[in-house]
Amino acid sequence: MSATPTNYLSVESISKRFGERLIFDQLTFGISKGQKVALVAKNGSGKSTLLKILIGEDTADEGKVIFNNDIRVSYLAQDHGLDEKLSILENVFASDNDMVRAIRAYEAALERGASGDELQRCYDAMDQSDAWNYEANAKSILGKLNLHDLSRNVGSLSGGEKRRIALARVLIEEPDLCFLDEPTNHLDLDMIEWLEAYLEKTSMTLLMVTHDRYFLEVVCDEIIEMENNELYRYKGNFSYYLEKKAEREAMDYANREKAQNLMRRELVWIRTQPKARTTKSKYREEQFGDLKKRATVRLENDEMHIALNPSRMGGKTVEFHKVKKAFGEKIIMDGFEYNFKRKEAMGIVGNNGSGKTTFLNMLVGQEEPDGGKIVVGDTVVFGYYTQSGMNFRDDQRVIEAVRDIADVIPLAGGQKITAAQLLERFLFPRNMHFNYISKLSGGEKKRLHLLRILMKNPNFLILDEPTNDLDIFTLSVLEEYLQDFPGVLLIVSHDRYFMDKLVEHILVFEGQGKLRDLGGNYTAYRERLQEEERDRKKAEAQKPAQNSASSQDTKTARSQNKMGFKEKFEYDQLTKEIEELEVLKAQKEEELMQPDLDHEAMTRISSELGTIISSLDEKSDRWLELAELE
Repeated sequence: MSATPTNYLSVESISKRFGERLIFDQLTFGISKGQKVALVAKNGSGKSTLLKILIGEDTADEGKVIFNNDIRVSYLAQDHGLDEKLSILENVFASDNDMVRAIRAYEAALERGASGDELQRCYDAMDQSDAWNYEANAKSILGKLNLHDLSRNVGSLSGGEKRRIALARVLIEEPDLCFLDEPTNHLDLDMIEWLEAYLEKTSMTLLMVTHDRYFLEVVCDEIIEMENNELYRYKGNFSYYLEKKAEREAMDYANREKAQNLMRRELVWIRTQPKARTTKSKYREEQFGDLKKRATVRLENDEMHIALNPSRMGGKTVEFHKVKKAFGEKIIMDGFEYNFKRKEAMGIVGNNGSGKTTFLNMLVGQEEPDGGKIVVGDTVVFGYYTQSGMNFRDDQRVIEAVRDIADVIPLAGGQKITAAQLLERFLFPRNMHFNYISKLSGGEKKRLHLLRILMKNPNFLILDEPTNDLDIFTLSVLEEYLQDFPGVLLIVSHDRYFMDKLVEHILVFEGQGKLRDLGGNYTAYRERLQEEERDRKKAEAQKPAQNSASSQDTKTARSQNKMGFKEKFEYDQLTKEIEELEVLKAQKEEELMQPDLDHEAMTRISSELGTIISSLDEKSDRWLELAELE
């Protein structure tokens, strides 16, 4: 008989309102040890609000949230929550557990030059709490997230770097239950794939909000959907969720149709009854009210609908002729040649800082190349979606943001649509049109920004990270529109699912002016890289053993280029011991210089001096090895 799983979290009948707006009502669910659960819903449905209530940053209007008393809980919020006055390392080790306390005490002892006994006590505490392994795991995670110089002050870092530090801190803490709000935001593709593999193998219990559908497929074993103030649970990954959601909706439609047919028959019956009814007929009349509710339930969702009409594009699009661009010694392009074709769909990948945004800015004329030229066709109309393009005013209303572009917008087939009607198609109902934009959720602001871009009817559409903060339902509709987009489509995105569905080839920024154009979607690109890595390893294995050993020595040396806590302790101890041995050596040498020294004393002192010098040489060699790691 299988054991009952340990309950970590119970949510009992919680409800939340903002003014007159009902966010959710009477939500009840639980999470057990070892589960990896995803929460999905449309933007504005209250996903982030629910997470904040669960971790105590907000309160429900009614209902209870109950945690198991014996578990540790961590939360990755949209806001990084770091102390910007502290360094990366100080922020990462800001947790309050035995391991971190031991590390902090040991570091403090080193800084104030504590005695050997105190250092030994700190060393023993590090051993007892397994802090050495904690430190090694921390460095590994920080390295995977491209955080290497841990002495940097957090206040001087970019928003993406701060977000990665916050993620690293949560993972390093290894809590029993972890809440993750959009964990893949601000990660490059390599980092996302590493995080995906890490969370798939971890024993942590997870509740996450994410729009990354490959992440949902690989990591999650259950999906909770919030829809129309109700929760639906699906015991499986993303593909299982899609299958069962379709089955549920088909059944709901069938049940409504059955209720409607029955209601029509009951309506005929109730209208033909005499005024004086029997008890039985009164009962049927009462039942008719419940039947009417089931028959008139609204199942058709207000899906976002995109039917704009891109401008006609002529024969010439955009041409790059021997384009060069650099920032000091950092080369972005070195004689780049490329001609965009009509109806081309290109994806762009590369590490953060490799020049992707610079390339896009040069493409639309916001930045000039250092050499060569970029020729743009006369009929090209750019639509450039960027994260920094959401320049809404604090006092601006939703309808005003659309009317700033146009009051009436042309559609395909010669039809027209008003700004208000277009907002409704983009899931902004009439009661939201005069809301201040500052009150919208992050995803709603992104959707409004995308609408403004598409309203200009571009035929050369550039999307720089369009998927951040958009829900999976909005993404699905956007993908359908883009698959039929008649112009040039250029996408920079860390959403692998989005890239796989839309792009035909990948332009890879490899650094120092090297670019590669590879056919196929993102998955094909990753498979190509894996194949190249296998070929490289195979070639290395075929080299002479001496070269292989030399290569291994180099790798080992590189992998040990950082001094850990244990090495730092040994280094500090050796520094003191060498100083003491140098003093002893000088004393013995002075004793040997005494003129009245007899033969027996000279022999004894010489032997002692030899031992001191041998120990000094040994400790000095080790000290030099450790000094290279600083």
